[in-house]
Amino acid sequence: MNSAIVVSGFGGQGVLFAGQVLAHAALAADLHTTWYPSYGPEMRGGTAHCVVTIADEPIGSPIVQHPDAAIVMNIPSLDRYEPLVAPGGVLVINGSQVDRPALRSDVTAISIPADDVARELGDAHLTNMVLVGGLLARLNVLTIDQVEAALRAVVPAKRRHLVEANIQALRRGAALADEALAPA
Repeated sequence: MNSAIVVSGFGGQGVLFAGQVLAHAALAADLHTTWYPSYGPEMRGGTAHCVVTIADEPIGSPIVQHPDAAIVMNIPSLDRYEPLVAPGGVLVINGSQVDRPALRSDVTAISIPADDVARELGDAHLTNMVLVGGLLARLNVLTIDQVEAALRAVVPAKRRHLVEANIQALRRGAALADEALAPA
């Protein structure tokens, strides 16, 4: 197994944190991982993305041309990464920010109104975990339980009160992804 995941959006949307949580979950599962962040000089409000590679053998490079999956939190991210996702890959779209469907038919595309769900859960900062949950429901690389454990381990003490809400967001995103692809 070797899966590369891109998480992309505006700075301040929790893009880098989402990638870190995935990387920590992979490490705790005794998998090899890389986390390769990139963000503009503005950070908050500028573009940010990271690439997380998870494998059961050593990883040669953190640079990926065609990721297996992408979480896109806004239209510029969809425009940039939709064409790059490998055929058969997974594209998780923040439907609250992106007003168009995916154009490709050779990937599994899921639109989740993540901003709206995060607000329903009581905190707009949960959008990233809603989308990570959606990804986990469609990409067989880590389980929700593994990512929950990583959240419990990596969230600093001063933010510990946010762990349960993040876990709830993960689970809600996974459920919405399952619903989106359930046969009618």
